[in-house]
Order: sequence, then structure tokens, then C-alpha cells
Amino acid sequence: MTPDQLRKRTLSAFVSFTILVFVTAAALAQATPPDAPTPSASTPVVASSVFPEVFPAAVADVNSGSASLSSGTPAVAVAPALVTPPSPTPEHRRFFDKWNLALFTGSAGLAGADFAVTRSNLQSSGGKELNPIVRMFGRSTAGLALNFAGEAAGTVGFSYFFHRTGHYKLERAVSMVNISASCVAVGYSSTHR
Repeated sequence: MTPDQLRKRTLSAFVSFTILVFVTAAALAQATPPDAPTPSASTPVVASSVFPEVFPAAVADVNSGSASLSSGTPAVAVAPALVTPPSPTPEHRRFFDKWNLALFTGSAGLAGADFAVTRSNLQSSGGKELNPIVRMFGRSTAGLALNFAGEAAGTVGFSYFFHRTGHYKLERAVSMVNISASCVAVGYSSTHR
């Protein structure tokens, strides 16, 4: 198989998979229509049958209790049932739980290590800062410290935003991504002195 054929087959498989995902997601969507009334948790929902329009006299007889099986009218029992919709139970937990404290501590510790290694490289061995954002602050020790303190504070801020909006996995992912990026930066700076 030539590379051109492989590329075409890979592209075809990717497009097919993407279309399948969108079609499946649309078919399995369970959202209420935009014009549908949304029931509140305190009001019960009344379930009824579809047949009252078909046999209105029989339904009236059954509901009033005067219907009998020998009357010749088909008896359709329509009894409204009270159904209470399940109330959503959002996950309520504290923002500064043990996992977030560990993640924030690790993030701040690695930001401190990144600061120390970057400062050492910039001052003693004549190194050059590769990150253009940090390069603006890296001309002085105070500016470099401000940059890495802002990075640690930004991690906590983004995590809190995701916590408040109910995205608990993204809340922790912010710290994990920052820890990973700081590990890569410390490792690179340590090996390229």
C-alpha cells in the first residue's frame, strides 16, 4: 500500500467516524424540545392515556364508575397517575478538598522549582528564555517571581471557575495540566544548562 493510499484510507475512516459520532449524538439526544414546558420539581406530572379522543363516552363511563362490561362499549380505564420527576442531586463538595489541596500544592511547588531553575539559567549561565510570555517578565528576579506566582494563582482561579460551573473533572484537569507543563519545563531547563 502506498503512502498516498494509506492517507486516503485514513482520511476516509476519520470522516466516516466523525459523521457517525454526530449522527449518533443527534439520535441519542434526550433534551426537551425548546418549546416544551419544563416541569418543576415541586409540581407533579399527570400521566394520561392517548385513548380519550378515540372513545370519549367509554372513558367518561369508566371514570364515573358507571361502565359495565356488558354495555357493549369498550372500557378504557384512564386513571391519571401522579408521577414525581426525580430531583437532580448535584454533587456538592468543598473546593479545597484533599485532592485539590494536593494538586494546588504540587502546582505551586513545581512553579517554584521552575522559577528557581529558570532564574539560575538566566543569571549564571547566560541562558535564554524560550517562552515569549515569561521572556517579558524575565529581565528581573521580581518580574520572574511575579510571573510564576501569577501562574499558580491562575491555576487556582481557573479551577474555581470550573468548580462553580459544575465541571468537576475540568476543575482538577487544570491543575494536572499545569503540573505536567511545569515538570516538562523543569526537566528541560535542568538538562540544558
